[in-house]
Amino acid sequence: MDWTTPDLCDTHPEVQVAEPLFRGFGGRVAFHGAITTVRCHEDNSRVRELAGMPGQGRVMVVDGGGSLRRALLGDQIAANAARNGWAGFLIHGAVRDVEVLAQLDLGVQALAAHPMKTEKRGLGEVDVPVRFAGVDFHPGHWLYADANGVIVSASPL
Repeated sequence: MDWTTPDLCDTHPEVQVAEPLFRGFGGRVAFHGAITTVRCHEDNSRVRELAGMPGQGRVMVVDGGGSLRRALLGDQIAANAARNGWAGFLIHGAVRDVEVLAQLDLGVQALAAHPMKTEKRGLGEVDVPVRFAGVDFHPGHWLYADANGVIVSASPL
């Protein structure tokens, strides 16, 4: 990579910086891309649908309300996302199958791991503004994440 989030913060002090709540679970430590958002609570139906579509280097920002009772991302959906060209995920919630996630060429940051899958009820909203970790995430804005943290910019850096 030719960037780090500290360097980007130094040269672009206007970026939003997420509170340091997230752990890295994916095989790709540093990742970036245009944001696509999903708002869902303990139902990853929309995450699964989007992971099956061309990602075009985007980052899926999933607002699970911070729930740690169900995993919003597991090995099958993540592998599908990697095959379809998604750069990564930022999940305000939990993931599972962490041993497999660590082997995928995909960035994954989330609050924690939890072994229970979600129920599929077809719920959730796509491409709506969401807010968590002190940051406003808007579809089309840009997310940059590495081992130092997560930042968001209205335009590519």
